[in-house]
Amino acid sequence: MQRAMAHYVPREMAVLGLVELTVSFLVIQAMIAMSGTPSWLAGVAGTMPGASLAPAALIAVSIGAIGLPIGLYQPEVCFDCRRLLPAVALAAVLLLGIMLLFGGSFTRGHAIETARLCAAGLATMVLVRLVWRLDIIRRLLVRPVLVLGGEGEVAAFRLRLQGRRGRNFDAVTMAADQVSLPALRQRRIWGVVVTSTLDGTAADATLDCKMLGLPVLTSEEFHETYLGRVDLDALTADRFLAGDRHSRGRVSAGVKRLCDIVIGSLMLVLALPAMVAAAVAIKLDSPGPVFYRQERVGRFGKTFTIFKFRSMTVNAEACGKPRWAQKEDPRVTRVGRFIRASRIDELPQLANIIRGDMSLVGPRPERPHFVEQLARAIPFYHQRAYVKPGLTGWAQVNYPYGASVEDAREKLAYDLFYVKHRTVWLDLVTLLSTVRVVLFRDGAR
Repeated sequence: MQRAMAHYVPREMAVLGLVELTVSFLVIQAMIAMSGTPSWLAGVAGTMPGASLAPAALIAVSIGAIGLPIGLYQPEVCFDCRRLLPAVALAAVLLLGIMLLFGGSFTRGHAIETARLCAAGLATMVLVRLVWRLDIIRRLLVRPVLVLGGEGEVAAFRLRLQGRRGRNFDAVTMAADQVSLPALRQRRIWGVVVTSTLDGTAADATLDCKMLGLPVLTSEEFHETYLGRVDLDALTADRFLAGDRHSRGRVSAGVKRLCDIVIGSLMLVLALPAMVAAAVAIKLDSPGPVFYRQERVGRFGKTFTIFKFRSMTVNAEACGKPRWAQKEDPRVTRVGRFIRASRIDELPQLANIIRGDMSLVGPRPERPHFVEQLARAIPFYHQRAYVKPGLTGWAQVNYPYGASVEDAREKLAYDLFYVKHRTVWLDLVTLLSTVRVVLFRDGAR
């Protein structure tokens, strides 16, 4: 269970959520005790066990439930005030709206009562985050890992820890003959990561660590369990085949397909007003068709036609050669810049999902030209096509938009992780993370 949760929720974020939930509950409960339970909340709570505590618990849990999909528990949002404050403001608006929506008849008194308690809970969250930023707290959460292996492999491993999922680990190096119980305790070593084949002395040191009860992982295991990606530098066919998570049975595949049809159809209906507005804006902004059709590579390399709103000028590729989209791309129209940043241009792909060409979650569908180019440059690139491409994906929510071979290689590490570990829960986490990506326009071009 611990290893499974590490794929999705970093330990420090889970601890932070628990602390915030507890402190918010205590603050809100204290306010209710001093001024009385809001009238409409009293009616809701009257049917719940422990009615005197239910209103505070309801608001505190709602804060956490809203904060999760909008990214308040993502490390890159958590400690960045420039992103935290807008996210908290958005959470306040959503929370107030939901509380009033389910609170019965709307009155000015209801709004004031609810806003006061919601503001208290969200202010508590910001205060906890400020305390959480203190070095003494951060040092308690950072897990030192002893890294054993060659100099080059250790350097590459350190580089990986600079990403958002690795920032709560600290790589520690130590000569093999210096590894001992006192030394490990002095450095507070949490575990050991082996990055390459070890010689006799280093192997003995690793065995000592194992016998002392420390987690000992290979570099590949650490990448997959704690970084949510595969280690492309160490990937071989044998290692990629290791494990039993590649195959999804017919029942799981059927459930995923059913979810694609039901959720895709529902999203299409809900998004229809935005799509109509986008279509009108595109038509008024620049000459050319509203929709854009393009050949993409799907499951098992089979090509299909993808549907998108046109976001570039009609002659964007007049030279006939496909080009990567770049930052501040001059080919993008004024309306196109907005719909690309907000991902509205992707909404017509819901038709591809309902047709079965795509899924809600999966690797990004690429153009045949780029697939051929990338497959020649990056080993195992074709293996990402063992699953249907998706409207969103694990790579899309963990890495910004790719515009080079190196970017494609980094995203492949996440795509192959999804191919190997895909589950309903991973799909759910990806969909929730997509809300954050859309709201904060992460990686859009």
